[in-house]
Amino acid sequence: MNATSPAQALPAEAVSCSWWAMVRGDVRCVLERDPAARNQLEAWTIYPGVHAIAIHRVSHALWRHGWRYLPRWLSFMARWLTHVDIHPGASIGKRFFIDHGAGIVIGETAVVGDDVTLYHGVTLGGTSWQAGKRHPTLGNQVVVGAGAKILGPILIGDRVRIAANSVVIDAVPADTTVVGIPGRAVTPSRRATHGFDLDHHLIPDPVGKAIACLLDRVAQLELTAKTQTPTPIFATLDAACGACEDRCSEAGFARPYTSSLE
Repeated sequence: MNATSPAQALPAEAVSCSWWAMVRGDVRCVLERDPAARNQLEAWTIYPGVHAIAIHRVSHALWRHGWRYLPRWLSFMARWLTHVDIHPGASIGKRFFIDHGAGIVIGETAVVGDDVTLYHGVTLGGTSWQAGKRHPTLGNQVVVGAGAKILGPILIGDRVRIAANSVVIDAVPADTTVVGIPGRAVTPSRRATHGFDLDHHLIPDPVGKAIACLLDRVAQLELTAKTQTPTPIFATLDAACGACEDRCSEAGFARPYTSSLE
């Protein structure tokens, strides 16, 4: 599934907001989402994610007005200072928070919605050398764990959580938690207690669950061989994985994609 163009994906008010208003929102969200941030002075002066997004908003404005070399030079300087590599063509919404910052890569045609949080080492990358839309589109209130890779012109729905070190190559519907390589949906939607759901330790392990199911089936086969009685080969509700609600063995995502960015 291909994503919409950056101009279509971002809300009109996100494009029309002034640089100062956007950056102030970026600073405020640092205090809301990072317990280590004690005041605005720290957020303005020692948070590389704030510096990177502030420079990017300047370079992106120049890019949208037809400039090419100067925005790329600003992007290069921002990467040198902050270790955050954001192409000036990338469209980023309001209240964008980069935690730690080191190793972030955001490609030219990437689109990021409002209230998105990225941890260090995240890549919003492309899978094609062809011109055109080749980077992902993220919805609103998306949280992407450290080291995760989201590749290709795919749509990531609103309020999606992507676990650390996952590799996502397919579109993800809203309110989904994604884990693994390649990324798979592992839990239904879960309401966050404090606005943004950052409880990465509560994300289940689909590989571990799949192995547990295999062990249950092997145990049933061994029992069948010993007793010579017809017992079901596949897991039942009496087995540990029979009552499991996670679709850890399913390929892809069953639910249709919906997003407020479209």
